[in-house]
Amino acid sequence: MRLHEIYPFPEERKNRKRVGRGSGSGWGKTAGRGHKGQNARSGGGVPANFEGGQMPIARRLPKRGFKNPFREEYAALNVGMIVEAFDGKAEISLEDLYERGLCKRGALVKVLGMGEVTAAVTIEAHRFSASAADKITKAGGTAKALEG
Repeated sequence: MRLHEIYPFPEERKNRKRVGRGSGSGWGKTAGRGHKGQNARSGGGVPANFEGGQMPIARRLPKRGFKNPFREEYAALNVGMIVEAFDGKAEISLEDLYERGLCKRGALVKVLGMGEVTAAVTIEAHRFSASAADKITKAGGTAKALEG
């Protein structure tokens, strides 16, 4: 088997449409654009959101709310999931959470209190919910908050 024998054979491949290459091609002269008009011109046509001159929907609808540019999004991780992912490990750093793929690298992490903590562990995160910090300390570990 050679490269030229592989299907589809060269003669079976459809040639691309080359417009504006003479009248013999069937796509010469106006090159499929018809005669005159906006769409016949170079750079002609209307934007996809154009509604024929009527008031566009983006301007008809009222504006609502706003987006806070200073909002900080936290990746929420449950304490039970963290302990389960690092079974037998005494110290869990922020870098460990990123390495294990529990959250995106560089994300702000908040530990929530769902799940059980059986062993004494030290967990490092940006924030802890009150219930999560309580569960960790009751088990004999420490919740190391990087913020607040």
